[in-house]
Amino acid sequence: MRKLKVPTKRGVLLDGVLFGGGSDTVMIAITGIHGNFYSNPFYYNIGNTLNGGGIDFIYAQTNDAFGQIETLNVRTNEPEIIGSWNERFVFTDDDIDAYLTYAEKLGYKHIILAGHSLGANKVIYYLSRHHDDRVEKFIFLSPANLTHMMSGVTDREKDYIRSEVGKGRGDRLLPFYFMGWVKCISYTAYDWISGTLNNVHVEHDGDFSQTEQITHTGALLIGTLDRFTYGDPSGFLKNINDHIPTAKQNKLIFIEGTGHTYQQKEQQLADILLETMKEWGY
Repeated sequence: MRKLKVPTKRGVLLDGVLFGGGSDTVMIAITGIHGNFYSNPFYYNIGNTLNGGGIDFIYAQTNDAFGQIETLNVRTNEPEIIGSWNERFVFTDDDIDAYLTYAEKLGYKHIILAGHSLGANKVIYYLSRHHDDRVEKFIFLSPANLTHMMSGVTDREKDYIRSEVGKGRGDRLLPFYFMGWVKCISYTAYDWISGTLNNVHVEHDGDFSQTEQITHTGALLIGTLDRFTYGDPSGFLKNINDHIPTAKQNKLIFIEGTGHTYQQKEQQLADILLETMKEWGY
């Protein structure tokens, strides 16, 4: 296992971790908000298990892996602080492309692009806009139902966010915690409420315009106790897949008795991922 510094086109360095290094196949997992080793240890199980099966694994932190991350911009050579406090969803393409390009330069011939939670929504966003030949398969791990996550954001708070952005003050910190737990600037909160990554839904008539553009095939996975699905994780996952043009070729996986971060089922998750990739011929 070794740490990676992955440069984006805008100069921001993203922190990743590579498990392995001797395979021609790699799974890249885009993390969700606060998706770091310390809060989501199941990544260790995935990395070690895939390595045991001859597949490398890149744990791909993006801007919002932590609340704040001290880093260096390689274009300006100036230090900067990124994190969930100032993330912009417009950089999703840049972040994912950076990891794909990095993996390509490392010489990988086969790339599986995965994402967990908000990271899955980011992968959906990317694949809907880029029919990238470098990606052979996708894996969506517990996509985030943003409508449910933001259900506690009041109309008054939304009006405040829109007002700050409209007045050119979007770079100011909100005087309240967005969704009750994210300290961020108005621009970041605006990206959440604007719907950029709100691309999966429980409702059959939700906006699936992004999933409907996906041409890749892969797997969708969720725990049967996932709390972001209004009590119907299976229906949620099936509904997402039904709106993907390749639905009949995709694999749906349900892990019993665990939630959004697979607590107490971390090894089962890792084993299932390895088994799935072996079924695909890797």
